[in-house]
Amino acid sequence: MKYLCSVSFVNRLKQRWNVEKAWMVWVILLVFALTGFTVMYLKKFVKPYLGDEWWVDVVYYILILPVYNILLLTYGFCLGQFRYFWNFEKRFFKRIVDSFK
Repeated sequence: MKYLCSVSFVNRLKQRWNVEKAWMVWVILLVFALTGFTVMYLKKFVKPYLGDEWWVDVVYYILILPVYNILLLTYGFCLGQFRYFWNFEKRFFKRIVDSFK
């Protein structure tokens, strides 16, 4: 049985994400986790003001995208991985722009 924290898992992520050290993989995973939890936490405060209609959720997820990206860069900066997340954001927005071409 393979475990999430196995060496091969970390090495595969290290190669995929093009980072040098195993600890960088864990920091990147931590940044993604912190950003996700923060967005979920913010929803608890924003959602009651917007209502319970289905379209409110759609609007929320569209509007939270820039907040998510800013949080990702902020946490990445605070944890010393700003360069990785800046490149991640550039690739992300390039894919969005290319999808409209």
